[in-house]
Amino acid sequence: MATAVLTISSKNYSSWSLRGWLLCKMAGLDFHEEVMSTDDPSTRAELLLLSPSFLVPCLVNDNVKVWDTLAIAEYLAELKPEAGLLPKDIAARAHCRAISGEMHSGFHNLRSALPMNLKAHYSGFSVWSGALGDIERVTSIWRDCLDTYGGPFLFGTPSMADAMYAPVCTRFLTYDVKLDSDCAGYCETITNWAPMTEWIEAAKLEPDELEELDVEF
Repeated sequence: MATAVLTISSKNYSSWSLRGWLLCKMAGLDFHEEVMSTDDPSTRAELLLLSPSFLVPCLVNDNVKVWDTLAIAEYLAELKPEAGLLPKDIAARAHCRAISGEMHSGFHNLRSALPMNLKAHYSGFSVWSGALGDIERVTSIWRDCLDTYGGPFLFGTPSMADAMYAPVCTRFLTYDVKLDSDCAGYCETITNWAPMTEWIEAAKLEPDELEELDVEF
């Protein structure tokens, strides 16, 4: 039986839960999932971006309790250094931390305009102008990393940065965001990545729905 427990919320809607889950998978951690109901007020606040602080995902392992996705990433990088969540090269490692932190603390317009919804697809969606700057910054980060480290992941092989940006790939696909060939290729790499396909298949089977996030745009 797994000794670690990862508490998450909706697989269809929760980008932060996806990030934490991917990090645990990448680290090779033997863990058990506990899923909070979307009826829980704190869960709904997280999914609807109404809470200033999120307590999911939350990882409990060997009497260590850690929440906040970036904190989970750093904990797992220390616990499982062989998993390669951070690059070996010091400059690349600093770069990885920088763009992971930028995703963690920024891009609020993108989050609000394009909420994660894996079951939906809005062809020809008109992106709110306030989110366009965030989209350009994200794609600029991707192009820089892919050019510098050779792809197909941001730092060549899967790292914590890919876990942080994976939900953005799903948003771009859901809302039909037009991308250049490099960025479209990166999104394809992420969506075909084994842990992502596992998560997406589970999300499609999820019965819970939030009407606030399933409106017809």
